[in-house]
Amino acid sequence: MKTISTILGGAELGGKSHHGSLTMIPLRSERGSSAEYLTLTEALEAGLARVGEVSEGGSVPELRFTNSAAMPVLIVDGEELVGAKQNRVANLTILAPAKSTIRIPVSCVEAGRWRYSREDFAASKRVHFAKGRAARARSVSESLEHDRGRFSDQGQVWRDISAKARRMSVASPTQAMAAIFDDHAKGVEEYVEAFAAGAADSGAVFAIGDEVVGLDFFSEPATFRAMLPKLVRSYAVDALERPGERVCEKAKKKARTFLDRLSSADERRYPAVGLGTDIRLTGPGVVGGALLVESDCVHLAAFATPQDDGGRGRERTRSTMASARTRRRRYEVA
Repeated sequence: MKTISTILGGAELGGKSHHGSLTMIPLRSERGSSAEYLTLTEALEAGLARVGEVSEGGSVPELRFTNSAAMPVLIVDGEELVGAKQNRVANLTILAPAKSTIRIPVSCVEAGRWRYSREDFAASKRVHFAKGRAARARSVSESLEHDRGRFSDQGQVWRDISAKARRMSVASPTQAMAAIFDDHAKGVEEYVEAFAAGAADSGAVFAIGDEVVGLDFFSEPATFRAMLPKLVRSYAVDALERPGERVCEKAKKKARTFLDRLSSADERRYPAVGLGTDIRLTGPGVVGGALLVESDCVHLAAFATPQDDGGRGRERTRSTMASARTRRRRYEVA
């Protein structure tokens, strides 16, 4: 039996809640977890971890993560790090080992800056917006499949942010994704206040209008509660583009269909960057990834895609990893 099918087979859908055009259907599981770790925000705020550029010159698709804590630190797919030479988001979920320094794969979400705003990074209160997460997940899976590492289609990440900023009438001198959330903070925070996690909730399926958009599921309910505001901001900034759409009346039925597709998706396994195993998921109507540590699914993130693309998009992902010299020229500031 497939790993994700086993994990989701023990999960139950709870009662839906909604605000505006966004619906959340909680997921509950009694599988439990033995994992102990700090979240990224906890570790950074306590001074137990530090994130910086890999060198003085920096490298767009990688950052140095130093964990000085006595337990692992969880970095969730799409979590945004702000500071250093440009803001980045994590390309996939990572459990950084205790007392270690590793390189983490990231994508730039601030195309117009390549200079230090501060020496290191802080964790922001959001993750990459949901549509952007879906596209990035697809390109990271493709990159792994072709032995190119855990890199995204960076050009597509920038294009998606630029297009979203235009649609939402946001201007940023550095083309920062953060500006989209900041300019629409009032509306986004209304969504955050409208949703809460129950004590037994380990995750949720999210729908915008009549369509399921994605899912985030954790082995620890406490982690889901801690991450929920960040996740709601991610889905809310997409929901704000569709204000007139009615709430999905068949949300639970569509969520179950989405879970069924996810359970039957193709799984490919890779050694994780830190602890555990990365599982990349592709199938009709779904794309995503999970981090498995021993028997625990520490985090599963999955997204709906057009059903005729097998989770791979309408065209094959193009490699956009330019040389370090080319990247430095692109980011040179007069």
